[in-house]
Amino acid sequence: MKSLFILAVLTIVMLGTTQSSYADAFVFVANLSGPAEAPPNASPGSGFTTVTYDNVAHTLRVQVTFSGLVAPNTAAHIHSATAVPGAGTAGVATSVPTFTGFPTGTTSGTYDNTFDLTLASSWNPAFITANGGTTATAEAAFFLGVSQGRAYLNIHSTQFPGGEIRGFLQAVPEPATILLLGSGLAGLASSVRRRRKAKNSQA
Repeated sequence: MKSLFILAVLTIVMLGTTQSSYADAFVFVANLSGPAEAPPNASPGSGFTTVTYDNVAHTLRVQVTFSGLVAPNTAAHIHSATAVPGAGTAGVATSVPTFTGFPTGTTSGTYDNTFDLTLASSWNPAFITANGGTTATAEAAFFLGVSQGRAYLNIHSTQFPGGEIRGFLQAVPEPATILLLGSGLAGLASSVRRRRKAKNSQA
């Protein structure tokens, strides 16, 4: 049992090493809903976002699709970082009061924009100040919060000024990472089968 635990830990470490050793782009996704807001609400609105961070180009691509809001939206942005993953609230990290070019005043729409993270205009000035005072330190703090599951994207509306729908960003494993995980799990299963056969033959 101890060796199985060690193998599982090694697999996790290998996944982390593979992700950081050659990846330039990190992809995060989230489903947006009213019940996921803080406090939760009964909005029938829904949405989906894909956020792609490039640590070489220092860009952040934000793609959002949303519909069914009960009132026109007033703002959309990413908040970071909550005290614990997947819960709580945090201040706005990205541009305020809303993403540049976001379709404000609508109850449904789509959005796709890439931000240059070296520009102060891509950030909430308060987030820069609270995280080292430069866009570089803000970028580092932001990526840490997102990668730890402590950042969320939400859309505010006139009916729900504190936020009508939101979702915490979760990392999407790269194909190579998924393959590595599959290989590790296959090896683990094979090891378990060999041990069972050995025990059965000894019985």
